[in-house]
Amino acid sequence: MHFKTIFKSLKNKDMLKRILIIFGIIVAYRLLAQIPVPMGDAATFKEAVSNLMEKSDFSSFLNLISGGGLASFSIILVGLSPYITGSIIIQLLTKAVPRLEELSNDGETGRRKINQWTRILTVPLAVVQSIAYIFILYQSTVAANVATDFVPTMRDWALSVTAMTAGSVILMWLGELITEQGVGNGISTLIFASIISQLPTTMASLGAALFNTSNGMLNLFGLEIPVDPTTFWIILGFAVAMLVVIYILVKLNEAQRIITINYAKRVHGNSSYGGIKSILPIKLIAAGVIPVIFATAFLSLPALVGQVITSINPGNEIGENLVSIFSAPSANNFATMYPDGLTAKWFIYPAVYFVLVFAFTYFYTSIIFNTKEIADNLQKQGGFIEGVRPGIATANYLSKVVNHLDLFGALSLGLIAMLPFATDFIFIMTTGAPIGLSISGTGLLIVVTVALENLRSVDSRALMITYDDFSNES
Repeated sequence: MHFKTIFKSLKNKDMLKRILIIFGIIVAYRLLAQIPVPMGDAATFKEAVSNLMEKSDFSSFLNLISGGGLASFSIILVGLSPYITGSIIIQLLTKAVPRLEELSNDGETGRRKINQWTRILTVPLAVVQSIAYIFILYQSTVAANVATDFVPTMRDWALSVTAMTAGSVILMWLGELITEQGVGNGISTLIFASIISQLPTTMASLGAALFNTSNGMLNLFGLEIPVDPTTFWIILGFAVAMLVVIYILVKLNEAQRIITINYAKRVHGNSSYGGIKSILPIKLIAAGVIPVIFATAFLSLPALVGQVITSINPGNEIGENLVSIFSAPSANNFATMYPDGLTAKWFIYPAVYFVLVFAFTYFYTSIIFNTKEIADNLQKQGGFIEGVRPGIATANYLSKVVNHLDLFGALSLGLIAMLPFATDFIFIMTTGAPIGLSISGTGLLIVVTVALENLRSVDSRALMITYDDFSNES
């Protein structure tokens, strides 16, 4: 990264304007998270949300990508989940329907049409999820005898569902506005901002536990430090482990295979063209963090269906099994879901999660890295890989390289996503219960990957802006 160049580019009005626009959009996003859904007493529903988040992993995931919008019962409660689900559906259909596959290969025009269909599909998905969540939350409050004096009318339902759907569509629009600035993917940036926004709360909780000296103080080299000894060593251990994980994530994210491209020399009149070499970098994890987001959203939907079923028909065996199987095992639900200790059911969610991350890595890479299209473009430009014939042979060679990289990349992503479960398993085997603080997982993976991708985009634009300055210096 050229940090000196990035700081130098901030003197450029266009660059500064783009970055300020992104910060302004993030501020607007955080303000939206404070606007409550117009449905009865917001405090009452916040209590129901807290209970729901302990039972459903989909709720926790939704709260993560909405920046706490679920926990605060705001109009962005469903967040970007409908858009992510819509993207999964459209991309699956693109591979299944030949007409859509042709359209996706039809350059920028085709991609714009597919993006438009994704936006259209987002609206009904947002409506369905809004209705489902309000119904579940209301049924939870009724079951707990918390809001017996409030019975929502059709006007309340229509107003709240409209507000939540509008919130989801606004988030989708804000994400696209960020993408248009050319310094990172908008949807990923909003999810990144959502996770970062919850760090102050986490830090405050850790600080309160660290400086609670009711169980004694830390004795270090004969000096008594006013911190809780157990909490201090746990935080220190996890801090070191997190640094190691971040280092590995950075290395995996930056790893790439360099393929040399040769261009044939052409003579046109008195001028000659070509005869040069270029490179085609292929990233080890070309799909980035998208497979993890897709896998979490896809795997969490059955838990939401189970919540709806149990809300309509309490005690329903199918609904309870869906919630039980498709809720990620954690410190919050371990005591209630596994009262007799570790069972075979505990391993179902991690195993399916790993398989989905692995599969989505292959699937999404095949979408964003079209080897046939790259081979055709190289052939048109007179480029070729040494020892490989142009055309179909080049496409097959690139497919073979990408598949080999995908194998290691998918395994790496899957193992990183498994770290929280591995940590909990170790603590269950040693202490009998999982620990609530994980050294990695979806949140850390998203933060590191998106930060690197956005920094790389800013670096590329900064180099482009300051190119004339470098030319003048030379």
